Amino acid sequence: MNVGQLSKLIGIAFLALTLQIAGQDKNEYSVQRTTMIEKQIVSRGVTDEEVISVMTDVPRHLFIDESQWPIAYSDGPLPIGHGQTISQPYIVAFMTELLQPDTHHSVLEIGTGSGYQAAVLARLVHHVYTIEIVPELGRSARQTLKRLSYDNVSVQIGDGYKGWPKEAPFDRIILTAAPEEVPQALVDQLKPGGRMVLPVGPRWWGQDLLVIEKDSTGEVMEKKTLPVRFVPMVHEQERKN
Repeated sequence: MNVGQLSKLIGIAFLALTLQIAGQDKNEYSVQRTTMIEKQIVSRGVTDEEVISVMTDVPRHLFIDESQWPIAYSDGPLPIGHGQTISQPYIVAFMTELLQPDTHHSVLEIGTGSGYQAAVLARLVHHVYTIEIVPELGRSARQTLKRLSYDNVSVQIGDGYKGWPKEAPFDRIILTAAPEEVPQALVDQLKPGGRMVLPVGPRWWGQDLLVIEKDSTGEVMEKKTLPVRFVPMVHEQERKN
């Protein structure tokens, strides 16, 4: 065997080992996701089969720092930097189920964060438009979503209180940060027959998760679901100060 053949064999062996390790990692996280679904989501009453299927597939660990991968599928929110968090898996599932997404829907998300919620929605709807006020998070989420081939997600860096007028109206709107009151600009950008899911209330404590529906005449109805705790939604000027 000459040097060239030996080098080729070593290269093949290294590639096989790399693929084996990657396969083991993939299998490990797949098992963790299945456990997450069973113990954190289904056991708490989420029943939408499409939501469950998508969350079984979307790799939550790829939307957080690698140092946190061992706890990626734990039952709670995780920090993603800049004072922001990735939501608890159950809350992501519950809010997505409340949203009642469909494949023809155009969805606006306020609070991109790391991009995980947008990735879940992208598997369920036609297009996701998501706004992040923290530039570093917005750019990082855009790169992650692109790398993972979520091609039906558009990320904009800006003030979520303003919504995305150019792409409005939306079939569904979801907020992953809590305003103290329902933003009227977002209600205005919701289609008749549309639905919005959002946390509302004082900063950090005493928030409620609301479902807002707009009927065919434009009348708005509001329903409380459960108490929650989200990071506060801030205006662009407030963040700069």
